[in-house]
Amino acid sequence: MNSKADKVAESSPASPCIRQCCLDEQDICVGCFRTIEEIIHWSASSDAEKTQIIERCKQRKVQRKRC
Repeated sequence: MNSKADKVAESSPASPCIRQCCLDEQDICVGCFRTIEEIIHWSASSDAEKTQIIERCKQRKVQRKRC
């Protein structure tokens, strides 16, 4: 049997953290591209907010590659 917590964990967006944590001069992680505020508030964020954070991370990653 799956518990309610297991079901929530399965449906929740996974953290973009890749364990290469280092903040740049703008307080953005060079591993996952989250801001320090996004990292701090990740666990309290709703699934919709987590999805938005992940999308912003993808955009930051693309922008970083262009520089």
